[in-house]
Amino acid sequence: MRNFIGMTLALSLLGAAPAIAADAMDIVKKANHASYYVGDDGRAKVAMAITDDQGRAREREFVILRKDEDETDGPQNFYVYFNKPADVKKMVFMVHKNVDRDDDRWLYLPALDLVKRIAASDERTSFVGSHFYYEDVSGRGINEDLHELIEENDATYVIRSTPKDKDAVEFAFYKNWIHKGTSLPIKTEYYDVNGNVLRSYAALKVDLVDGHPTVTAAEMKDHQSGGKTVMTYSDVKYDVGLPEDIFTERYLRKAPRKYLR
Repeated sequence: MRNFIGMTLALSLLGAAPAIAADAMDIVKKANHASYYVGDDGRAKVAMAITDDQGRAREREFVILRKDEDETDGPQNFYVYFNKPADVKKMVFMVHKNVDRDDDRWLYLPALDLVKRIAASDERTSFVGSHFYYEDVSGRGINEDLHELIEENDATYVIRSTPKDKDAVEFAFYKNWIHKGTSLPIKTEYYDVNGNVLRSYAALKVDLVDGHPTVTAAEMKDHQSGGKTVMTYSDVKYDVGLPEDIFTERYLRKAPRKYLR
């Protein structure tokens, strides 16, 4: 709770939103844009620290490239290239994020020289052994859920979202605490049918990058099996000018090193 309060206070310095009546879907759209659609494209280095329920830690380092296909918060592409440790070096995760159908996802395994398609049913499984899911990396489609504004204070909106297809996910509903000034989700909790928290996300740090409030440290906790994963972002850049052909199967085996340095 201390981290949540501290983050709320820190974000308030980045700007406050006027007190006006808000629609839940409008809030969700703005949060989705602030989280995944800043600039025409983006690049970031990521350090991932995975801690299990016994306190044992593992680390991974990778670079995320992202490019939007248009200016309407629609289709976009993600390319994730792993640098460390040795057992995942040169591994690539690529996403073609769709609006009207399931996303297309690929995983390149260099040790086997194998390109693997990730099925829609696997979207909510562990992302390379972390407590984040594949879907967390590129974002959940806002039209997959019904959204309701259930609480509001000076700093945040609290949105309850219920999946339309309950059989496709492991949770019954989730709540998002969305900061009014930046539209960034700063806390998320996923619940089961009995109201128990399954997983929880927290934005640990937010910085201004090229004038855009950007989450530069985030944590995901698993309240069932225990453990947590912290992702720290560095060298974040927007409007890099990434070529479209990077996000094709050709570059799963041939990394675009110019944009990964």
